[in-house]
Parts: sequence; structure tokens; C-alpha cells
Amino acid sequence: MKTCELFRDHTVLSFEIFPPKPTSPEDIIYRTLDGLRDLHPDFISVTFGAGGGANNQKSLEIASAVKHQYGIESVAHLPGINLTRSEVLTMLEQMQQQGIENILALRGDVLPDTQPRGEFRHADELISFIREHGDFNILAACYPEGHTESPDTVTDLRNLKRKVDAGANQLVTQLFLDNRYFYEFQEKAELVGIHVPIEAGIMPVTNKKQIERMVQLCGVHLPDKFMKVMNRYEHQPEALQDAGIAYAIDQIVDLITQGVDGIHLYTMNKPYVARRIYEAVHRLLYA
Repeated sequence: MKTCELFRDHTVLSFEIFPPKPTSPEDIIYRTLDGLRDLHPDFISVTFGAGGGANNQKSLEIASAVKHQYGIESVAHLPGINLTRSEVLTMLEQMQQQGIENILALRGDVLPDTQPRGEFRHADELISFIREHGDFNILAACYPEGHTESPDTVTDLRNLKRKVDAGANQLVTQLFLDNRYFYEFQEKAELVGIHVPIEAGIMPVTNKKQIERMVQLCGVHLPDKFMKVMNRYEHQPEALQDAGIAYAIDQIVDLITQGVDGIHLYTMNKPYVARRIYEAVHRLLYA
């Protein structure tokens, strides 16, 4: 099933998981999926394996298992920055063979002091290529606070419009901690002619290291309310986890109340956290 068809009658709830590191036990991801299965997500997205090669194949295997073994629609991530056209064609053929209909097409991270070796320098180029070579549903990323490499939000919105015009059927946001940025982004996207479903990406912050990484990689704004919570409980791991989950639930309840198309939960492969959030909000999704 193409996930863009899920937005017709309720607020969509989806999860993101990532493959285990090559040094980790392979079955750990399936224990994660066992813990997520009965939360009934509308779909689960699987990030592209770090390190390339065999671990990329592992990502496709997991996406296939999500759909065929767990009975949940899957989305396979595909970053193009280090892939050639031939490599992408091979991966598209493998996805078709495994019945994977949905792709999150990304540019991918540019590593410092490393020249990208692929042929896709921007996500819209990859989206156009996928659209030309298969009947896939294509998701794309968007950034309520603007991409860190974009000079301003206007430029960022123009780039996003190019993704949609190239063939993206739905959007998933980068994480954010202040819903005001999301609502302002929604309004601006509508004004520039973006009329596809937009899922709000929510990451429950459960430790201080996550906060530091978010600021470093994503440039996400840390609201005073959030920082007061984090500072109060930073030396109490269990309390900090509870506070992070509560903050995420508060965000999600507000978003659902305001009519958000969907919630995409960055689970960090933690079923316990996803379960706590699901139990708090699942009745709202179909209200």
C-alpha cells in the first residue's frame, strides 16, 4: 500500500527505526519490532544502514520484514549523496522484488572534508529519478526551522517546492521542540503551493546527549520550557526519561488538536518510549 493513501480518514501515526550497527546482534532490531507491532502504527520507516555495503542491504531486509512478517506497511530510506544512478537502479529493482512501495528520498549527509561520490547532489534530483524508474510512493524531508545549510527559510521553501514538483507525495519534518515553528511552516508551505500531507516528526528526548546532538546536527531551537525540564532532571536518568516522554506527549496532543496530518515518531529503537506515547494519544488519533 502507498502510505500517501493513509491520510484520508484519521491522523496518521508512524514510527522510524534504524538497523543495528554491524557490531550489534542482528536480532536486536526484531526484538524492537516485536515491541512495536501491537501499537498498530500506520507504517514504519527504516533508515539507510550506516557504513554502506552489507548494512544497506540489511535496511532493505528489515523494511521487507516489516511489511511481510509483521504486516505493517514499510518505508525504505534512500539517501542519494553517495550513490550512482546504477546503484539506485539496482536498489529500486530490489525494492520492487520485495514489494516495497514507499521510499523516503533524501539527499543524505555531507561528511566534513569528504567529497560526495554519488550523482545526486540534491533530493529533488533523486526524486525525479525514482519517479522515472518505478511506480513508487515518494516521501521527502522538510525542515520547520529551515535546513541548517539553507541561507534563509524562503530559499528552503523553494527547495522543498522543487521536491514536491519532482514527485514527492508526502512530507516528514525534521524533529522540532516548539510547535509554533511547525504551524508557521505549514502556513508558508501552503502559500507557496505545497499541498501534500505533512507529518510532524517528534523525537522524545530521554537523555542529555540527545539534546547536544540535536543542536549540533539539526540546529533545533530549545524552548525555555524544554530547557527548564532538562536542567531540572539531567542528573536523574529515569526522571529525565519520564519528563522527555511527557514533553513529547504534550507536543503531540497539541498537534493533533490543531489538525496535523500525521505524527512520525523517531523511536530511537525504544519500544518502551513508543508505547508510553501511544497509550497516551492513540484515542485522539481516530477522534
